[in-house]
Amino acid sequence: MDWTAIALSLRLAALVSLILLVLGPPIAYWLTFSPRRWKFLVEAVVALPLVLPPTVLGFYMLVAFGTRSPLGRAWEGWTGHPLAFTFEALVIASIFYSLPFSVQPMASSFSQVDRTLLEASATLGAGRTRTFFRVVLPLSIDGIVAAAVLTFAHTLGEFGVVLMVGGNLPGITRTVSIAIYDQVQALNFSAAHQTALFLLAISFAALAIVYALTRKAWGVSPAS
Repeated sequence: MDWTAIALSLRLAALVSLILLVLGPPIAYWLTFSPRRWKFLVEAVVALPLVLPPTVLGFYMLVAFGTRSPLGRAWEGWTGHPLAFTFEALVIASIFYSLPFSVQPMASSFSQVDRTLLEASATLGAGRTRTFFRVVLPLSIDGIVAAAVLTFAHTLGEFGVVLMVGGNLPGITRTVSIAIYDQVQALNFSAAHQTALFLLAISFAALAIVYALTRKAWGVSPAS
């Protein structure tokens, strides 16, 4: 197996998961409790990566990262090198691509919090921020963990987006999914099989954790 590509993918997935653990909760909270009628537009933008082909998203991200774009010029002026085809580009693109996998489980969990608890917190003088950290987050920890696990697994297996914005640079942007593609192209099916099994095991473990955390109480049948 290509351990360099696996290590890079694990680092990318961990970093994106941590960032979305910071960015996801405020977005999910706003989508859950905001009274704005137009918030469905924000929901559509957040969910867009679920239906948009990865190559389309990757193409527009690549354009945004280019040296002719404001972001690309600002990045190059700040760091001295282009943003496209770097690990940083993979991180930024992966954040957008994995956003719904982080926000939607959190929003679903937030929506199940008893509203009377929020009203009681407000009655006791707690502001929205304090209520969020003292009431909503503790009662939604299962959804937050599920979001982190889904984000990690989804980022780990990305292909189209990371190939478009990062290319295939060994040790820099070559992720494990791209490594599998290269192994198949080289007819090295044994190595591709081993790497694919690794991703399969990670994906199965992630889904098992998510279902264990998010399943409703199925109930234990009383002894007859």
